[in-house]
Amino acid sequence: MVVTMLFFMWGFITCMNDILIPKLQQVFTLQNWQAMLIQTAFFGAYFIVSFLYFVFSVTKGDPILKIGYKNGIIVGLAVTAVGCLLFLPAADSHSYGLFLGALFVLASGITVLQITANPYVSILGPPESSSSRMNMTQALNSFGTTIAPIIGGYLIFDQVSNDAATADSVKMPYVGLAITLIVIAVIIKLARLPRLTGESTTVVAGSGALQHRHLVLGIICIFMYVGGEVAVGSMLINYFKLPQIAGLDESEAKHFVV
Repeated sequence: MVVTMLFFMWGFITCMNDILIPKLQQVFTLQNWQAMLIQTAFFGAYFIVSFLYFVFSVTKGDPILKIGYKNGIIVGLAVTAVGCLLFLPAADSHSYGLFLGALFVLASGITVLQITANPYVSILGPPESSSSRMNMTQALNSFGTTIAPIIGGYLIFDQVSNDAATADSVKMPYVGLAITLIVIAVIIKLARLPRLTGESTTVVAGSGALQHRHLVLGIICIFMYVGGEVAVGSMLINYFKLPQIAGLDESEAKHFVV
């Protein structure tokens, strides 16, 4: 149950971007392509960190198997929390570049969490029930992505004075996320979770899996699907704001992003 909290958190944080895009677009007077750099920085970290991890694993050995899954999760939570806290100087300095940097760091932490938590859940328990455990954790992930636009929109657009010239309204939500992540890291540190390392798991090193054509095609399909899903969700609030569509403001439009 402790590990499943991670899936909810990174789903929640990921879909907070759909609220962040119209807010920062308003603050910095961005065109649509400039606002979408938020998703580029976020998901770019997924690719870069995963690719570097892959290269390191093939050449030097899997680092997660060396330090253990539990420690890997704690590292991922710590990096994600740092990324959330970087929203404070980004908002204070009124720097869009710093926001993009903060998102890159935040997403780097989530990438480490995904690399660590997904296989950890699958091997925590009997092999025959691994698919059931993954389904449960992914359900929590989907729940996080569903409620994030509503809660995030409420905090960013409704609760704090929504001054178009400042990004102060993003501070409280992301500081709150950072505190939550740190609390979860402490809970996991204190929890008696099995410490699985390379000595207790069977891993085949190298890139042999990429020789399977159906795996490569699956990677391409997921890439295309996620790209379309993220692009549509990112622009929904701006779409519903158009006078010829619905003419809604941000606080109303957030309910239709879920």
